[in-house]
Formats: sequence, structure tokens, C-alpha cells
Amino acid sequence: MNEWIDRNMGRVFLAPAVTLILIFSIFPLIASLLLSFTRVRLSGGGFKIRFAGWRNFDKQLFGSEQFHLLGTFTEITALGWVVGLAFTAVLLWWIFKYVRHSFTWFGFIGRLFTLAMALGLVWLFAATLLSGNHFGTVGVTLFYVLIGCGIQFLIGTALAFACSLHIRGKNAFRVIFFVPMMITPIGVGYIFRMMADTTKGPFANMWQWIGLGEFAWATDPWAARIFIVVADSWQWIPFVFIMMLAAFESVPRDLTEAAELDCAGPWQKFREIIWPHVLPIAATVMLIRTIEAFKIVDLPNIMTSGGPGIATESVSLQAYFAWRSLDLGAASAIAYILLFITVVTCASFFNLVVLSRVRK
Repeated sequence: MNEWIDRNMGRVFLAPAVTLILIFSIFPLIASLLLSFTRVRLSGGGFKIRFAGWRNFDKQLFGSEQFHLLGTFTEITALGWVVGLAFTAVLLWWIFKYVRHSFTWFGFIGRLFTLAMALGLVWLFAATLLSGNHFGTVGVTLFYVLIGCGIQFLIGTALAFACSLHIRGKNAFRVIFFVPMMITPIGVGYIFRMMADTTKGPFANMWQWIGLGEFAWATDPWAARIFIVVADSWQWIPFVFIMMLAAFESVPRDLTEAAELDCAGPWQKFREIIWPHVLPIAATVMLIRTIEAFKIVDLPNIMTSGGPGIATESVSLQAYFAWRSLDLGAASAIAYILLFITVVTCASFFNLVVLSRVRK
């Protein structure tokens, strides 16, 4: 018995924590899944649950709420057709190339999910954004994910690389760059909402000086989205910075010194030695940040309340508004649609970027 405890001591200590995490994770997952197939009516004396089948999902994807989730579909313009057909050709060539050179059933099935969702998103943007039509919360969320995460990764990586060099005062810069991450999302939202106030905010005189004193950014859809991306980037750049700084500082010094002895330039040293060493960590950082970006809800809610209209409303915020209006079935259905998009996107990124790099 004592020998068994010694061999399994780690599992024994971890078991209670893992059990609690699984209970508090699996129960809400199953409960919300059941709610997504029902209609819940709350009343003073309790509640009534009626099975609704796929109606909650059908309402969001094809019914009266389609404009809210996916957008408005009318005629596709020439630009939409060109971009849609071009991306479709690229994706079909990608899957054909995989089948021809390195086919496995497991990888093929996974890539079919990736292909299906990629084609759906391509034609979603072709029919909405590129055709001058309104796009819904899925498009807004992807805007936050793609543009926001891209900006955060580039700036955070550049700052991390600069602080990994031998520069004066880099320890002070490390502390300063990390400060925004210590502020709660609610605080960040109110800070940027106040700073962006062109009439009464602390920078009102500056807005007046550059000619934007009468510009109401909260009433312009793209301006509001950009302000939210800026606020989100300000908060999350420190996360990318601290992770990439650890990656850059883990590069073996003997490799870089050997490259310098071989007369390698700074760009050649970065491209051939430093970047290949930190690339797996960079991919993992982007994966974590992408998962978090899909869940953005605080900043759009605080800064614009999803407005103007639903121009800045994310999928998570749409689910929150549905839950607040006591439409629990619709809220659960929206949450599971977001879960599907997030899982397929992140699994595809992990398989095509992280694992492919490990195999090499």
C-alpha cells in the first residue's frame, strides 16, 4: 500500500483539484447544451421547460435572428465574387495537395472541418462586408480576433525583442509595459471611453486641435470597432510581451555569439537562429490569445453597449443580452455556435501551425 502511494503521490494530490474543475466545467456545459434545445418560460411561481429541438439554432442561422448573428445577405458584388472564388480556389487546392501528398483519414477528416468553416466564413464576408451589406456579430468577433490579435502579437513581440537586447533601462520598461495587464477589463473600458470623449474627456483639447472635436466616434460603426480594438490591444499587449520576452531570453547565447563570429548580420541572426527557436512559443501564445479574443464581452459592453445598433456587438455579448432578456434557450444556442467556431479555428491553428512545426 505504501509503495502504491509513493508511486501515485502526484495523482493523489491532483485528484481533488481535477475533480472539482471537471465538475464545475462539465455540469454547465451539459446544462447549457440541454437548454439550447428547449424554450424556458420563467414566471412568478417557477418555470416551464418545453423541448424545441433545433429551433433555437435555426432561428439564429436561418431565421429571424440571422441578420443579428451572421448579417444581411442580398446580392454579392463583383468584388465579393472575385474574392470569394479566389479564396475558394486556394482552399480547394490546399485540400487537393494534402490528399495527393500526405493523406491520412484522421487528418483528412480534420481538414474537412477546417475547409467547411473557412469556406463558410469566406463567403460570409464576401456576401456582407465586401458587398456593402451589414455583417453580424460573427463578423464583428472575427474582426476583433484577427485584427486585434495581429496588432497585439506584432507590437508585443517587437517590444519583447527590444527589451531582450542590451539597452539601458530595460528593467524599467518591463515594468511599465506590464502595467496595463494589471487593470481589470471594466477599468480599461471606462478609461478608453473617457479618453475618447471628444467634448468633455481629458484629451478634448487635443481632439479639438486636430479637428475631431465634433466627431462622435460611438455613432460611427468602424470608428467604434477600431477604438475597441485599440483598448483591447492596450490591455493584452503585455501578455504577449511577457511571454515572448521569456522566449527571446531562452535563446542560447552560444548560438547567437557563434553567428556573430561568422559575421552574420542582425536580420540574418534573427531570421536563422532567434525566430526558429521562439516560433513554437509564439504559436502557443497566439493560440491562447485567440481563444481569449473570441470571448470578448467587457469592452464592447462598457464602451458602446454593442452600438451603434449592433455594429460592435460580439457573439459573447449577443449571448449575454439574450440571457439578460431571459431567453435562456437562445443564449445557450448562441454560446454553442461560438464554441463550435472557436474549437474549429483553434484546433485548425494548432494542427496546421503548431504540430506541423513540431513534426519538422
